[in-house]
Amino acid sequence: EEVTALVLYQLGALDAFCRAAGTQVAYVKPHGALYNDLVRDDALFAAVLQACASYRSGLPLMVLALADNSRERHLAEAAGVPLLFEAFADRAYLADGQLAPRRLAGAVHHDAERILEQALAIARGEPFADIDGKALQLRADSLCVHGDNAESLAVLRRLRAQLDAA
Repeated sequence: EEVTALVLYQLGALDAFCRAAGTQVAYVKPHGALYNDLVRDDALFAAVLQACASYRSGLPLMVLALADNSRERHLAEAAGVPLLFEAFADRAYLADGQLAPRRLAGAVHHDAERILEQALAIARGEPFADIDGKALQLRADSLCVHGDNAESLAVLRRLRAQLDAA
């Protein structure tokens, strides 16, 4: 109940700023630990789904694209909430599609070529190497490149050009 109330409160505040700017909230993407915990905790996931469903019918929730998102699809369908799946171009993955914990060496990619290769593979629905070098394939609707990476802007420009060309 507390998580549902907090998400609703934050949605209301965000939506007020959006309306003042002549737009509206298009989807919900939790941040940080809440985002990561959604794919591990049914009760937490249900609470955020309830907040989305209560706020506005059809308001999508963005969650981590995993090797198998059937659990998330099932729970979201029962709640009547559309899902958007997000993948990360500059993060390493575990075999199940979870993000590799930042405490592990190699959890964050810094090499522009590696980031670009992974981003393009995800965008094309092709396999790419997980943190152990094994093939992983994700189905994603959205691709994130973190802005705090020194290579981000250069990678995004090249990625946009290659996606536009495709």
